Amino acid sequence: MIDMNHPANWKFESPTAPGWHTVVGPHNSALQRLSVFRLNLLAGDSHELCHETLELNLGVVSGTVRLTFNGTDHRLGCRDSVYLIPGDRVTVTAEAGEPVVAFAGAAPFHGVGASYVRQYDPNLPLGAVHQIHGEAPFRRQVFMTVDQDTPASSMINGFTWGDPGAWTSWPPHEHTAHLEEVYCYFDLPAPRFALHLCSRKPATVEFVHPVHTGDCVIIPEGYHPTVAMPGSSSSYFWLMAAHRPESRRYDLAVSDPAFV
Repeated sequence: MIDMNHPANWKFESPTAPGWHTVVGPHNSALQRLSVFRLNLLAGDSHELCHETLELNLGVVSGTVRLTFNGTDHRLGCRDSVYLIPGDRVTVTAEAGEPVVAFAGAAPFHGVGASYVRQYDPNLPLGAVHQIHGEAPFRRQVFMTVDQDTPASSMINGFTWGDPGAWTSWPPHEHTAHLEEVYCYFDLPAPRFALHLCSRKPATVEFVHPVHTGDCVIIPEGYHPTVAMPGSSSSYFWLMAAHRPESRRYDLAVSDPAFV
């Protein structure tokens, strides 16, 4: 029998065929609240994005899509996103050019939140949405798609990318009691790779997953630093779901005392 709680079983390869695919969730992993989907579209293809019971956050990692939201047309590319509360729906249509790949997280909805589109802006001043953490060799940029200051029910999500050949999520930290998480990797086409380290114990490495574009690594518990090969960046769309509404906070992580 497969032990879903062991870090060796925390990596999931997402499907590459056209369409909407379930990647990982409580039905096939150690996750309790969070589900992750992948959307693949060829030019001209469309998909209606909606969930009847869960809040949903879709982030584009390649290609360009068009959608109409609240009567306004939007063009979404890499690191752009849309957040939807249950029952709200948009049709996502791929433009000509690079095929579209997007990941989406879904989590329990408790009546808090309103649907919106958020487009990536590298010139946005540092603050709640655009952040920089750490210093070389573990400096990384963060662009939040669902930040803790914007109303939502369970999720806090965003994009992270590190410097080439550098670490991210360092020093190692964990938020087991409060939040579970999934890293969805992109911009790492094979043979380029990063390493995702897993451990449920301080000052140890229990398992290491080599990751490429399309790999999703769940974090139901424990520490989860990453490092990229030289010349590549560890880039991922991370999705977090709080176990309780009061845990929907970004400041609950506890660093590994061995590396502080």
